[in-house]
Amino acid sequence: MVPDRIEAEKLLLEGENLTPGTWVSHSRIAPQTAEKIACHCRSLNADKAYVLGLLHDIGRQFGAGQLKHVYDGYRYMLRLGYDEVARVCLIHSFQCQRMDDYVGKCDITAEQLRELETALSEIVFDDYDRLIQLCDRYGGKGADASA
Repeated sequence: MVPDRIEAEKLLLEGENLTPGTWVSHSRIAPQTAEKIACHCRSLNADKAYVLGLLHDIGRQFGAGQLKHVYDGYRYMLRLGYDEVARVCLIHSFQCQRMDDYVGKCDITAEQLRELETALSEIVFDDYDRLIQLCDRYGGKGADASA
């Protein structure tokens, strides 16, 4: 399940109010790109692509972190009942679908890491996953490397 665009925009604005930063501008570029690409793909819904792109980094609202933002966004979206957004929060940093391919600091607990590993291993990537991974990489570098 995904929120509608209005709810997704509200969630991002709440996140920006909690933790302002360049991650927000990045989170506004990625969905525009995702939406434009999705408009040309029969298997993709442009509104859904936009929402997934908008919220893929929502875990950054909980403060600076590398793998932590993946975990925080994943858990937050699950709590809200947005399982498809939670999935994108998780997979956007794992193009090869292996935890050991993560480039960045492992700044979560061993238990949290196991939770992510298990969830990641159960996913079969789909077109939305690949689209958001692409748009995250080429949608501007809004998220600080150290954050």
